[in-house]
Amino acid sequence: MSAIRPARAEDAPAVAAIWNQIIRDTAITFWPTERSEAEVAAIIAQRLADHAFFVALRDGQVAGFATYKQFRDGGGYRHCMEHTVYVAPEAKGAGLGAALLRAVEDHARAAGHNLMIGAVTGSNDDSIRFHRRMGYDDWGRIPDAGYKFGTYHDVVLMGHKLT
Repeated sequence: MSAIRPARAEDAPAVAAIWNQIIRDTAITFWPTERSEAEVAAIIAQRLADHAFFVALRDGQVAGFATYKQFRDGGGYRHCMEHTVYVAPEAKGAGLGAALLRAVEDHARAAGHNLMIGAVTGSNDDSIRFHRRMGYDDWGRIPDAGYKFGTYHDVVLMGHKLT
């Protein structure tokens, strides 16, 4: 059984565990260092104040999370958002990613935002397929935009109009 709900401060350890495995072991994110539970708690608090931060529960345990923020700084981008969606490896394929992305999109739409963007590592074929299934189009590729594990990686910008 699974559910989506807004994150709480006490979710920080479980969110950090999911995020840090991705940071440590993959080029899905270019973030170079693991995030402390305190840092994750602060991100959750800030995102809840500014936009949204959701967790997916599977059998009562946090198995994924999603959040969003403004795509770029400046007032001209105030309706253009970028999301983050991560699901624990053992929970993939259960529909949690789709449910989390829909929750983020619904929240952003209700807040009056116009666009949602996913910045996907070019070699992350699973995420590219996921975004396409969710109605996202390829909006561009930035070659060698990120650097991790001694290699440059492309970023594929995938977007979806919310309104």
